[in-house]
Amino acid sequence: MAHPFLVKDIAFQAGVSTATVDRVLNDRAGVRPQTIARVKAAIRDLEKQAGMELQGRKYAIDVVMEAPERFTEAVRRAFESEATTFMPTIFRCRFHFAETMRSQEIAQLLDRIRLRGTDGIVLKAPDVPEVTAAVARLESARIAVVTLVTDLPHSARTAYAGADNRAAGETAAYLIGERFAHQAATVLVTISSNRFRGEEEREIGFRRILRARYPSIGIVEISEGYGKNEETGALALEALTCHPEINAAYSISGNRAVLAAFRRLDRTCSIFIAHDLDQDNLELLRDGRVHFVLHHDLRTDARTAFRAIMGRGATPAASGSQRLSAVEVITPYNLPLA
Repeated sequence: MAHPFLVKDIAFQAGVSTATVDRVLNDRAGVRPQTIARVKAAIRDLEKQAGMELQGRKYAIDVVMEAPERFTEAVRRAFESEATTFMPTIFRCRFHFAETMRSQEIAQLLDRIRLRGTDGIVLKAPDVPEVTAAVARLESARIAVVTLVTDLPHSARTAYAGADNRAAGETAAYLIGERFAHQAATVLVTISSNRFRGEEEREIGFRRILRARYPSIGIVEISEGYGKNEETGALALEALTCHPEINAAYSISGNRAVLAAFRRLDRTCSIFIAHDLDQDNLELLRDGRVHFVLHHDLRTDARTAFRAIMGRGATPAASGSQRLSAVEVITPYNLPLA
């Protein structure tokens, strides 16, 4: 595999040994397919960065996320795009993405990154003791940790980058409540997993506004589909079968599968509210199958993360000083420019 980069640079970017990189580059046996893919991805990342001016300070950061691929790819694009605006400072991002990970696996990955070395970690992970303990070890090693989209507020993290999740849930409740004008309705609420505090905060905000302002609207919740179409679709189909009164949806993930469940049962969804303007939701919004998307700018989150890592140790990140991303209500008529 021809390349213009030093083996040690590829190894650092991929998070593997130089011996492993040498075996991959020379097509030698004994390397797992997943590792080969990581090395090739590292070379592609380095190629993207090759045109940048290199006189500024360099930061190597690790972005660790448990999330569906459609969302992680949107995050990757946002971080790579925003990194170019910090020139001559260079942010070299290494991405560690998985659709599902056990909490212990996340903690072990964070420990490996800590021991290998990094200038900072951007983390989307469940709020569980194993993860918060790993974040504490990173803090003890003076490594910045910025939580992304879903927070770990009781951990030693440096900062949070993302939207006000309660406000997002409250906004969804308002849109649905006003749509039904105090008529009886039942909303299917889908979240990927109860382990994520951000999704829990959205649901809390959603329930609070419905209870306070629109008590005639009921809720049926499904979770633990992890944003995957097959799992989420099965849960949605079961809920719709058991609750024929459901006629609306507030879906945080797995939207195509939820819509497919409505179609399979020949049921009408009077209003469908989704989260995040990824490629799937963009198409669904344009096609009129999703009515509103609650969106916040991931590039703003990336900028917040980069600045927090650059300023590590300069100012304590008090929760009250966090600058949250604005939640926008997106329709087919006010799509953000690419």
